[in-house]
Amino acid sequence: MKPATSCPCGSGRAFGACCGPALSGERPAPTAEALMRSRYTAFTLRDTAYLLASWHPSTRPQNLALDEQPPPKWIGLEVRAHRPLADDRAEVEFLARCRIGGRAQRLHETSRFVKEGGRWYYVDGDLHD
Repeated sequence: MKPATSCPCGSGRAFGACCGPALSGERPAPTAEALMRSRYTAFTLRDTAYLLASWHPSTRPQNLALDEQPPPKWIGLEVRAHRPLADDRAEVEFLARCRIGGRAQRLHETSRFVKEGGRWYYVDGDLHD
């Protein structure tokens, strides 16, 4: 993705100034919300390596298959809340929308994040109806 392109996470910023540096490994996401946004962007780009690397080792799956057919077309992200719980723990509530085979889908989750060694990691989340 070109650095000047609008970032898929919906921040309104250019990819190169938003999620791009985290996805490229140039610098880690500075907050749990930024990590969640970069993970959404990684889903839109089907970047399994980044998704696995940003997942906490205690809950990370062995592999992540993003080979659904037809693949989802991610169409929007709404961050509803970013709740720092401590210096090294936070929750982010979000709503992500996509289309699969022309059918609208949504994922509403409150995700938990932990910061270790100066990096934020996704731990797990609770889905909402």
